[in-house]
Amino acid sequence: MKKLAVAATAVLLLLSGCTDKQKANGPKEPVKEVEEVIQDEVENEIPYHYPLTGVGSETKTDGRAVAVIINNHPKARPQSGLHKADIVYEILAEGDVTRFLAVFQSEKPDNMGPVRSARDYYVDLAKGLDALFIAHGYSEEARELLERDYVDNLNGMVYDGTLFKRASFRDAPHNSYITYENVLKGAKEKKYSMDQSPPEFKFLTEDESKSVTGDEAKSVMISYSASGIFDSIYEYDASVGKYKRYSNGDQTIDHESKEPILIDNLFIIETTHQVIDDAAHKEIDLESGGSGYLLQKGKVIQVEWKNDNGVIVPVSNGEVVPFVQGKTWVNVIPTNPGLQSSVSFNVK
Repeated sequence: MKKLAVAATAVLLLLSGCTDKQKANGPKEPVKEVEEVIQDEVENEIPYHYPLTGVGSETKTDGRAVAVIINNHPKARPQSGLHKADIVYEILAEGDVTRFLAVFQSEKPDNMGPVRSARDYYVDLAKGLDALFIAHGYSEEARELLERDYVDNLNGMVYDGTLFKRASFRDAPHNSYITYENVLKGAKEKKYSMDQSPPEFKFLTEDESKSVTGDEAKSVMISYSASGIFDSIYEYDASVGKYKRYSNGDQTIDHESKEPILIDNLFIIETTHQVIDDAAHKEIDLESGGSGYLLQKGKVIQVEWKNDNGVIVPVSNGEVVPFVQGKTWVNVIPTNPGLQSSVSFNVK
């Protein structure tokens, strides 16, 4: 809007400057052309943008984010609703098993799941986004946070069979689902506000996205397990300008619609992981910052990551690196073995 104000001022100055000349030389056609250009800019200005994707909208984009723990066990694939998430965080739970924290704000899926149990670091991520947190179960560390209302939350341990439904086509614990309608119903019951928007990420303009630079990164594999069951592979599809995702050789798609997961930003970070009990629960440092990769438009650059008031963002030379407008996937890997050992690129 500031740009439009400056442009409008320039037109007024141009018009006033031309008035005296018009008396002697008649009206100048270029003035009309400038007015038409400014009017076109005004008409083409998109008034709103979604805070977690940067995508423009003609209608208001405010509203609270919903963060859901989604199961990634092979018996839980394909999942429901992931294709509509603005951001997905993939992090280890126990052993080599990863789970997703799927954050929804710009799109509301009909059904989400299978929903799985919480860990404290997922809760912290939801807190940073001021999201309503959805899980079914918890570790002791997560339970302590949730029971003291560290974040607004709905948990299947309380609402199993009511807000959360068990699917007949899968076995427990891989069969708990919640609809977006029931999320809103639960929020209303607990008197949670759904009005406040999450903090905004920094995004490139569409023109800037066409000039993304970096090394070629047409394919990348992130290794979480020796078996490969929880490895994540991303393949760049130049025809759509996005990455497709695969687990254990199978493409990640939506269970109901069969739509593929399409990703605009792949943000890979490493941080320390420490096993803290006999159940192999982990303590994961999402505060201290560290090294990472950012993949966009088939290119990769090395970045650092930092925790900015609870939100994980890429940085370079002390400045936040903007995302491409669209959906983002964040893969968190242990410092040991680290980026060099866990991440491999194929430029072909």
